Amino acid sequence: MTKITGIEITTHRLPLDPPFNASWDTQPRKQFDACIVRVHTDDGVTGIGSGDFMVGFQGHEHLFIGQDPLAIERHYRILANIQFHYGRCWPLDLALWDLAGKLTKQPVWKLVGGLSNKVRAYASSGTLRAPNELADAAERYMAEGFKALKIRFHRGDWRADIKALEAVRARVGNKLDLMVDCNQGWRMSWDQYKPWTLKEAIPVARELEKLEVFWMEEPLFRSDREGMKRLREMVDIRIAGGEMTRELYEFRDLIVDGCLDVIQPDAALVGGITGLRRVALMAEEHNLIFTPHTWTNGMGVVANAHLTAGLVEAPYLEMPYDPPEWSLERRDFMMEKPLGVDKDGWVVLSDEPGLGYSLDEKRLAATRIG
Repeated sequence: MTKITGIEITTHRLPLDPPFNASWDTQPRKQFDACIVRVHTDDGVTGIGSGDFMVGFQGHEHLFIGQDPLAIERHYRILANIQFHYGRCWPLDLALWDLAGKLTKQPVWKLVGGLSNKVRAYASSGTLRAPNELADAAERYMAEGFKALKIRFHRGDWRADIKALEAVRARVGNKLDLMVDCNQGWRMSWDQYKPWTLKEAIPVARELEKLEVFWMEEPLFRSDREGMKRLREMVDIRIAGGEMTRELYEFRDLIVDGCLDVIQPDAALVGGITGLRRVALMAEEHNLIFTPHTWTNGMGVVANAHLTAGLVEAPYLEMPYDPPEWSLERRDFMMEKPLGVDKDGWVVLSDEPGLGYSLDEKRLAATRIG
């Protein structure tokens, strides 16, 4: 039996010049950090994952070393316990799935269900551009093959956000599906502003309906389940959320209570592939859309793509991409080859064993910190 012999965790920092002015962050981002997790075995095969920063994992290595790497459910339970006491160490779950694929000589999308090897992506913007500039960007996305675009609201007055959205719709017509992220559930550590109330979210939703927006993401604070349920009952637009929800039972409650139309956990941040398989199937059983959040790095996008393509029929998968500030080269600096889409907007996964990515070891050596 193959056994785990070691778990290696490294952190890497890419300077960002010019900075990335993310719509959800009042402070310009001058660097981009990535955590790489390697699981080594006595067979010489290594599984690799990335995502959150493995806070609280130190001192728990002995719970995995000497164990069968294919005992993924066992490892998932230990990681869930670590999350209960410390932090989110789910990149280890991704590394274990990569390792399982390499040991069984199968791509992960086949291991999780084998439904498909591809999923269509939507371009997920991250900056707040002027209306005409945003419309120009929408045309560029279309030229690259994308069939959908997510636009950020965070201009201080939602009416200004609507004007930017109107400019895009006027320019592209119905050639692009448009999503809107209101980011009312997201907070940086230093944020103190209040989220929208239900009464404030309703007129925004009405305007989005007029513009035929595909979904309205995080229109209320993440704890306002009653508000989300009532908003969903009052409007026709799909309500999306769940990117920072931590526990699987919280997803169960969001689904059963009818709070969301679109479920958006991220395997690199919550539950790993192992846990989110459960969430994906729960969503499908309730005729909801399962489509992960993916704003970590390219390795996280790949992991979520394998899970989604292999297990469910999702209309789209998030592709964080807003050049030049958030280019594929920045997002995927740790990978030999950035992940993109084909001419029709699909993320097409290979038959390579595991998750199928390769690391740029020279770049990682040059950017390693700590």
